[in-house]
Amino acid sequence: MDNTTWTLVAALAAVGLLLLMVIRWKFQEFLALLVTTIVFGLAVGTSPTELVELVVEEMGGSLGQLALVISLGAVFGTILQRAGAAERIATTLVGKFSDKNIAWGLGVAGFLVSISVYIDVAIVILVPMLYGIAQRTGKSLLYYGIPMCAGLSCAYTFMPPAPGPLAAAGIMDAELGLVILFGVLCGIPAVTVAGPLFGRYIAKRIFVPVPTQLHAEATGIGGTAGGGTSSDAAGVESPRGASLPSFRSVVGALLLPLALIVLGTVGKQALQEGTAPANTLMFIGHPVIALLLTCLYTMYFFGVRRGATGEELRELASSALGPAGQIILITGAGGAFGGVLVASGLGEVLAEAMEDASVPLVVFGFLTASVIRICQGSGMIAMITGATFTAPLAQALGAGPTETALTTIAIACGGAAFSHVNDSGFWMANRYFGMSVADTLRSWTVMKTTVGVTGFAAVLALSAFTS
Repeated sequence: MDNTTWTLVAALAAVGLLLLMVIRWKFQEFLALLVTTIVFGLAVGTSPTELVELVVEEMGGSLGQLALVISLGAVFGTILQRAGAAERIATTLVGKFSDKNIAWGLGVAGFLVSISVYIDVAIVILVPMLYGIAQRTGKSLLYYGIPMCAGLSCAYTFMPPAPGPLAAAGIMDAELGLVILFGVLCGIPAVTVAGPLFGRYIAKRIFVPVPTQLHAEATGIGGTAGGGTSSDAAGVESPRGASLPSFRSVVGALLLPLALIVLGTVGKQALQEGTAPANTLMFIGHPVIALLLTCLYTMYFFGVRRGATGEELRELASSALGPAGQIILITGAGGAFGGVLVASGLGEVLAEAMEDASVPLVVFGFLTASVIRICQGSGMIAMITGATFTAPLAQALGAGPTETALTTIAIACGGAAFSHVNDSGFWMANRYFGMSVADTLRSWTVMKTTVGVTGFAAVLALSAFTS
């Protein structure tokens, strides 16, 4: 067996080992990625000393910017969540849309909320707010829940600083401003098709009544959820009974980092390099500075001005960094795995095979992430692993900034689609909608798959237009 064939066989075996450790042996994802990296490196003939040095170097290099951005994004999101930003967005948009068009408002609400709030936490906070609407109108809970969850899923899939697309962009070395721009362009049709359109369709075929016990808990009857605070997955309390911030201030905070990053991209692409305007825009638009400014803004306007003490803000920031630390380690391990793949020459092997088969880069990224997603369930791991295998290929093919950014979105689409019984989000939806497993597959799984496939179709259309 020649070296090229052995490298490809070793890469496939590494994927099998990774899935075995995560699914069968229940390894923590960071440890599974690290073990897989070392096994693969040794299998392709890298000396142990060089391998350790390469892993350390690549992990440190991949986390230089990402660790800061992920941490700042986590703090920013936690402060907004504690201030009641999700509740404000949902209640305001629900109030502004008529019963006929409310599904569209819920899709927008979900999209805005999930820019800064983890999707499972958003489901816990927002879905119970729909119980009263469904009871009043007598419609299936899916009529309102599917559009909101589609919006949550799209933002969590397409929009940094959500951790999945942010990690994939870092591993792919994609221009973050372009990722945000293409994320919006691909997210709009995905929300539309998977949200209000599919929600209306499935609600006619599956009637889901409001879960009586959960509704009682959400309204404080026989439970504690309505009495003051509710805890999210990170252990941070959300003030259900406290006064909520204004809608404009919340939307402004959510859009601030995105606007700054896009401005940085504009300064880099459209202005003459070295001029004062270009340098200024590139500085404030750098992802680290954009998230730092946003973090300071939210700490003051949603913390200090709302009566939070310095100690309370410190505790909020500390609680946010726990989940962020896990994401950082997993992303770093994925970057290290990618570095070893590049050093092995796998990128050249795949590039030759893809050229012979005429497979576009975006298709390879989507399929790779989709396979991992179907096998092990976690969208985050699917995106990181998909980016890990696609990055060396993009480098070997000499992909430009536009193609790299679109491929990042394609990977994120693969990581969002095909949610089923091995995905924690599937069971969150199952519980909070009070559905059977079969109905959850017919509604939640189809919605998530529609998000990924519609987003990927938009990627293909943009690829044809920009190539």
